Amino acid sequence: MAAPTISIILPTCNEEAIIASSLHNLLAMTVKSEGVEIIVSDASTDGTPGILSGFPVTLCHSAKGRAIQMNCGARLAGGDILYFLHADTLPPEAFVEDIRASVVAGKKAGCFRMSFDDNHPLMTLFGWFTQFPFLICRGGDQSLFIDKGLFHRIGGFDETMLIMEDYDIITRIERLEPFHILQAAVTTSARKYLRNGIIPLQMSFGTIHLMYALGFDQTAIVRYYRENIYG
Repeated sequence: MAAPTISIILPTCNEEAIIASSLHNLLAMTVKSEGVEIIVSDASTDGTPGILSGFPVTLCHSAKGRAIQMNCGARLAGGDILYFLHADTLPPEAFVEDIRASVVAGKKAGCFRMSFDDNHPLMTLFGWFTQFPFLICRGGDQSLFIDKGLFHRIGGFDETMLIMEDYDIITRIERLEPFHILQAAVTTSARKYLRNGIIPLQMSFGTIHLMYALGFDQTAIVRYYRENIYG
């Protein structure tokens, strides 16, 4: 039986400072893996598209909005499995094998645990919580793998979601299939915490979670985000 093919989908928006390094790392990790493609769904206004043109990836020009961009990438995907990955997140070394083994074992959707590229005790603590199966411990930075058939069954990402689209899709996945947390961890950038302060940013994220849980509309949540979180 042939191994499931994987489409890695990266949404990008004005990532000229990091995208070359991210793609060099990702290509090095997948160079020996057959049946893997990389799709970059880009909504940049900076030099990101020019940088992307130098890499062996499929480029999807998209309107801005992470849900819109990820759906755009998914429409071009030829893989059996869709793997959504943020540009500033590095998957674990054996992520292709981990995802394939999980899907072959019947796990149709899930994510990895998460660590930060900063060893501050609070950052380590935040990463530690991502091992637990609670929605509040999830986040798009943990990446997401999903069987393509299941992705289409749930209707993909909700493009009306301007924020919290990752929580929304996990909620809809769990109505049909279990959501699995794999043992290995992605490494994501702590740049937002460095710009905003660790405790202030975590408090802002907590407020956003509360607003979402209480049913605030997307416009109000986005406005709070833009007024309180830099970068």
